[in-house]
Amino acid sequence: MKRVLLIQTGGTIAMQAQLDGVILDPDRWSDQLYKQIPSLSVIADIDVEPLLFEDSSDLHPHHWDSLLKLIEQRYSSYDGFVILHGTDTMAYTASALSFGIEGLDKPVILTGSQVPLSRIRSDAQRNLINSVEIATSDLPEVAICFNDHVYRGNRATKMSIGDFDAFATPNYPSLADIGLDIDFHKKNWLVTTPEFSTKGPRFRSGFSGNILVLTIHPGFQTNQLESIALENIDALIIRAYGSGNFPVKGEYSWIPFLHRCKDMDLITVITSQANHDAVNLKNYSAGRTALDFGVLSSGDMTLEASVTKMMWLISAHQANDESNLQIAQGFQENLRGERS
Repeated sequence: MKRVLLIQTGGTIAMQAQLDGVILDPDRWSDQLYKQIPSLSVIADIDVEPLLFEDSSDLHPHHWDSLLKLIEQRYSSYDGFVILHGTDTMAYTASALSFGIEGLDKPVILTGSQVPLSRIRSDAQRNLINSVEIATSDLPEVAICFNDHVYRGNRATKMSIGDFDAFATPNYPSLADIGLDIDFHKKNWLVTTPEFSTKGPRFRSGFSGNILVLTIHPGFQTNQLESIALENIDALIIRAYGSGNFPVKGEYSWIPFLHRCKDMDLITVITSQANHDAVNLKNYSAGRTALDFGVLSSGDMTLEASVTKMMWLISAHQANDESNLQIAQGFQENLRGERS
C-alpha cells in the first residue's frame, strides 16, 4: 500500500461548527477526520502532519517556505502528499510550491472544502478521498483537487465563493476528472526531464514579499500613483483591461506613471482582469506604448501564478546578485507549465 503524508494547514475543512459560526480547533479536527472518513485507510497508509492551523487569508510566503521544507524532508518517505488548505489562497500556495520544486516526480495535491468537515452537507469528505487517491497515482505535479476535478496548481484560480465547484483553470485543461472512475489526462501532464528522473527534484524556497498589485478601474485618480514609493518595491503588477489595455488620455493616463517606473528600473508587468485567454500588448496602442517602456506581459498566466513566480524569481536572483533583466527573462519563460 502506498504511503501518503496528509499535511494540515487549516482552512474551512478543518473548522468545527458551533452556534455562532465556525472555529479552528486542531484537537477536534483530528478526531473528526478518522471518525467521518475511515475509508481513507483503505486507499493509502496515511500519516498526518499538523503543520499549521490558520485561515488561509493569514498564510504568507514564510508558510510556503515551511511547506517546501517539510515536503523536502519527507520526500523519500512518501509516495505522495496531500495538503489541506483554505480555498481563499489555495491557488497562491499551489503556484508557489510548483515554482519551489523543480523536477517533481510525485503528486503534491492541495484540497479543502467550501463547508467544514464537521457539517452534514460538507464537500470535505469527497474532496479528501479523491485527493488521497490522486496522491497514490504517478501524477508528477503540484495540483488542486476539488469537486471531482484535478487542476494544475499554477494554472488554477478560485472562481466561486459559494459553489462546490470553486476552482478552474481558465487557460488549461484539467489533469484528471473523477466520476465512477478516475480519467487521467496524461497528455496534459508535465514531463519530468531525464536529469531529474535520475537525480530527484530540487527544492528552492524563498519568496520576496515586495510585490505591489494595482487594479485599473474607470475614474482611477492617477495622482494617487505619485505617492507610491517605487524605490521600496521590487516589482509592480498592473491588472489592466482585456488584452492589456489601460487609459492613455488626459488626467487618467497611466503613461506618466509607466515612464516613472522605467526611470526607476522597476520590473513592471501587465496582466488582465479577465480570466480567459492571454495578454497581448501588441494588440492596441496602449499595450505597444507599454512595451516601449519595457513592461512585461503575463501572457495567459493567472494573477496567482504571476505574483508567486515573480516573488520566487526575485528572491532567487537577488541571492545571486543578478540583474532585473535576468528576472524579466525568467518571468517570460515557461518554467513549470504555468504559461503557454
